[in-house]
Amino acid sequence: MSIHKSLKVKSALRRHRNVLSRSERIELLEVEGRWTEDTPVYGLPKVSNRKLRKKAKSAKPEGEAADAPEGAEGAAATPAESTDKK
Repeated sequence: MSIHKSLKVKSALRRHRNVLSRSERIELLEVEGRWTEDTPVYGLPKVSNRKLRKKAKSAKPEGEAADAPEGAEGAAATPAESTDKK
């Protein structure tokens, strides 16, 4: 018998959330330097909570990627081929 979704381990249910609790918002504001102990807890400013994705490394070496865009070689060869078909 399988376990119900709601009964899974809490660490397995950990995922990105757009809405933060008040304490999480205060922590982020403290890190940014936008909140002090004197600031009221109510009416906090909005805090963006973006999920950062890791960028995949390209298979091309660095020198080739800087020379020309990917589609440039294919686009240059296509008109020359079409003129030969007359």
